[in-house]
Amino acid sequence: QLQLVESGGGVVQPGGSLRLSCSAPGWNLYMYAIAWFRQAPGKEREAVACIKTNDGTSYYEDSVKGRFTITNDNAKNTVYLEMNKLKPDDTAVYSCAAVYPLDRSWSSASNYDYWGQGTQVTVSS
Repeated sequence: QLQLVESGGGVVQPGGSLRLSCSAPGWNLYMYAIAWFRQAPGKEREAVACIKTNDGTSYYEDSVKGRFTITNDNAKNTVYLEMNKLKPDDTAVYSCAAVYPLDRSWSSASNYDYWGQGTQVTVSS
């Protein structure tokens, strides 16, 4: 059973940066699509970014384009989400999700089979 483990969340000031990690200990993520979703209190879960680990194709939600970057390290079976120029609206629990392969919409949570437990990101002064 694939298990995803997120890390890297925390509290940061507006304009700051964080890097989230999503790892799969003992599991080869090659050919999976890995996505980051977030959910803020009182709001629906939304897709943030996704990467296809076989070729590096990436997708971003409009509000994070130019600020967030998703990358993968196949040797470490880890996907990263580099978040820059953070805003208070980015505050949420961030979760990574995996599917093999991605043959439908990357932004629909129902298309993913495996989920991590989530990590809190708080952007506040």
